[in-house]
Amino acid sequence: MLSFVLLCVCLGLGHLLRTRIRGLQRLYLPSCVVGGIIGLLVMRALNNVTDPGLTGTISATNLFINDTLTQWRALPGLLINVVFACLFLGVALPRFNQIWKSSAQQLAYGQIVAWGQYVVALGLWVLFMAKFFPDLPAMFAGILPVGFEGGHGTAAGLGKVFAEHGWAAGQDLALSSATFGIVFAIIIGTGLINWAAYRGFVPHIARDHDLSGIIPQDKRPSAGTLTVHSDAIDSMSFHLVIVGLAVGLGILFKTGLVRLEASIPALASLGLFRSFPLFPLCMLGGLCIQWIEMRFDSHRLVNLGLIRRIQNTALDFLVVAAIATIRIDVVRTALVPLLILVAAGILWNVFCVTCLAPRVFKDAWFERAIAEMGQSMGVTATGLLLLRVVDPDYETRAAEAFACKQIMHEPFMGGGLWTSMAIPLIAIQGPGLVLGIACSAVFIWLISLFVMRARS
Repeated sequence: MLSFVLLCVCLGLGHLLRTRIRGLQRLYLPSCVVGGIIGLLVMRALNNVTDPGLTGTISATNLFINDTLTQWRALPGLLINVVFACLFLGVALPRFNQIWKSSAQQLAYGQIVAWGQYVVALGLWVLFMAKFFPDLPAMFAGILPVGFEGGHGTAAGLGKVFAEHGWAAGQDLALSSATFGIVFAIIIGTGLINWAAYRGFVPHIARDHDLSGIIPQDKRPSAGTLTVHSDAIDSMSFHLVIVGLAVGLGILFKTGLVRLEASIPALASLGLFRSFPLFPLCMLGGLCIQWIEMRFDSHRLVNLGLIRRIQNTALDFLVVAAIATIRIDVVRTALVPLLILVAAGILWNVFCVTCLAPRVFKDAWFERAIAEMGQSMGVTATGLLLLRVVDPDYETRAAEAFACKQIMHEPFMGGGLWTSMAIPLIAIQGPGLVLGIACSAVFIWLISLFVMRARS
């Protein structure tokens, strides 16, 4: 229980610093990221304290710190299932043709940005990095898209996959990649916004907005709507049951895939389904639960607001625990190649914003591109934050296109099915196959995007 208290203290301190320090506000760093960094620094500092005169006390402290870190390390792999199970719960599932009409071009552009991260990272690995860093496995190239496109949650959730393929350090490096990504998404994104404003590309840019993260008392929205009477069951408890059912379906899907794989010798020799993480399947479980709810529940008992509270709470604690348990000694051993990958990922995203987007979008090209950059280097919220700066009142179509695009993009690339499958594929089949798939995907989506632009 004390480890949970300490986790809350880290998150609380992170939020306190976030509201007090202007620099953190201008970086738009979430409180959970700040809290995770606090936990990382404090825990490492205490764990490294030695004093010959207080051997027993120091030994007990180190033992307590190690025990706390062990408990924290178990959280990300559990909470990521909750985060993904909530993705479709409480959401009205629109018709496919409605989604496609609003977001086809944005989806194609987002897919190019996402697949391009694999092309850049794996291309660097095959052509250069494998020769100069022979001690690293080919999976190392995958930490760029896992950290950038997937984010902290995906990086933490894939820890077991990295470990199963003999490279437990992959989780720490992927989490470091995600931290670099979200920080540079804001720094580089802000620089690009200033450049675009100077060039006159963003006429709706916001000149003043509150950065503290505190909502004024007279503007605070509702956190959700109670859908059942508390004398029967508390509404939050009911929604936790719904989330639990979605996770349960995900477990059933995983069990079925493993048994199917075991029954087919060709699949059993690959072992792909055995190492496939659980959280994307929990997302499919949530999709199934939501379809059942829309089909048979006339009372509409699943409320999106309460589902988002569960999802965001799980994500906050996941990120704090994941960052606080990064093994700095492991990251230090591969810091140079990590920085090379991060720099390559940043250059790719800047290229997409400044060179590709103006040529493929007829309207609001910068608004569309900067939102995509924020999401592909950080999280969806980062993309929306950058978009809010250049289009605060959503006067362009960028916000609608970006939101609709997420419905089709996230299940596959944003920590979804492909993001989860790529690492096992690299480990089992090697980087060449995944690089070929990524190059083909970029080419197909690029052609599709130019065709859509010509027809629009």
